Amino acid sequence: MNLAEFIEGRRDQHLAELCEFLRIPSVSAKSEHKPDIERASRWVADHLRAAGFKTVEIVPTNLHPLVYAESLEAPGKPTILFYGHYDVQPAEPLDLWTSPAFEPTVRNGNLFGRGTADDKGQVHIHLKALESLRQVNGKFPINVKVLIEGEEEVGSVSLWDYVQKNKEKLKADALVVSDTAMLGKGVPSITYGLRGLNYYQIELTGPARDLHSGVYGGAVPNPLTILTELFAKLHDKNYRAVVPGFYDQVAKVSKAERKALNALPWKRKEFEKAVGAPVYFGEAGFTTIERIAIRPTFELNGIWGGYIGEGAKTVIPSKAFAKFSTRLVPNQEPHKIAKLVEKHIRKLLPKAVHCKFEVLSTGKPWVAPYHAPIFKKAQSALEKGFGKKAVFIREGGSIPFVTQMHDTFKVPCVLIGFGLPDENAHAPDEHIALENYFGGIKAIAHFYADLAAL
Repeated sequence: MNLAEFIEGRRDQHLAELCEFLRIPSVSAKSEHKPDIERASRWVADHLRAAGFKTVEIVPTNLHPLVYAESLEAPGKPTILFYGHYDVQPAEPLDLWTSPAFEPTVRNGNLFGRGTADDKGQVHIHLKALESLRQVNGKFPINVKVLIEGEEEVGSVSLWDYVQKNKEKLKADALVVSDTAMLGKGVPSITYGLRGLNYYQIELTGPARDLHSGVYGGAVPNPLTILTELFAKLHDKNYRAVVPGFYDQVAKVSKAERKALNALPWKRKEFEKAVGAPVYFGEAGFTTIERIAIRPTFELNGIWGGYIGEGAKTVIPSKAFAKFSTRLVPNQEPHKIAKLVEKHIRKLLPKAVHCKFEVLSTGKPWVAPYHAPIFKKAQSALEKGFGKKAVFIREGGSIPFVTQMHDTFKVPCVLIGFGLPDENAHAPDEHIALENYFGGIKAIAHFYADLAAL
């Protein structure tokens, strides 16, 4: 039996196993899910062994365990390091899910559940591709190292410590990641660029305690008002961030690359349907696809303070909080940008409030030359899995680990994603298209098999 037929004959078995994985609520941000995180790490280790890896270890860290496996039984053949994560975002708001977040459900050709696209479904694609190769051929065609972490959604701190201490162990000819999306339905894609991400939180304190808004209102500073005024001042009318120096180091993108990006089979109507906003706008002088691929952003992610319960409670809050982020593009240095952002925010704030400014995480942007032979192998394998030629895209999201690995090992990083832009990653009703899941197993199996010829 050939590889594609073998994989096709195990669709039900593969899907049932993925659903088992998705039922584990491995939410890394919440301490009450620590036992679930531990269970998910054991699940990954067990299924790596079942796939044919003899060396599998669960590595304890200061926060959540990571899972490492290796098979180095193909002398003279390339070695790849596959990276993914088993942790997921919190499911809240729970009432906006059509079916419960941790009870995977198939509807209209999609599998719904937290982690389907980001990243359990995509990790599972690789596990099943490798297992299928071993069962059909009796062995893996190349040398494979696998690193699956449990902290991607909370900053990957332990992972990076592990990499720094195990550089020799993790050495490979290429890094392979599936934690991105296709350009659109029916358009298999290889990502060659990612934006970086800085994530911040500020806490403004005015009065020493919450105050009666009748007794004190009109005579004391209101941190919530000051906070909203602050964020209203952080963009100009062309939707550019007004932080001095923010754009100074932004790498110029060639006319040829801009032309290629704008020639992609990207459908504006599908984008607008996925977003569902009444109007669309962004930084002047750039197309929508350029705004989300090659331009930096400054976004407010959350704001809170004061009384938000049922009914009325007339208070001037003592404190107001906000979380916000900057997406960064090549040549923008995260620590430098963080300093510029903090300096400008402190300059805009009045002396009426005290500001606590925190940088919660930083991540560098990344872009790769996609003409290397391994990228061509990936393109060919995706065509075998999906029957369509794959395109090369730049992704608006961030995977700090990719940049760190690229900087450390100086090897190609191949990002092959099987999600879709409207898959609701990080939101209610997250899902993955089953055609992408099943097609992905075939494509990745072909990719690993074809790499043996490199």
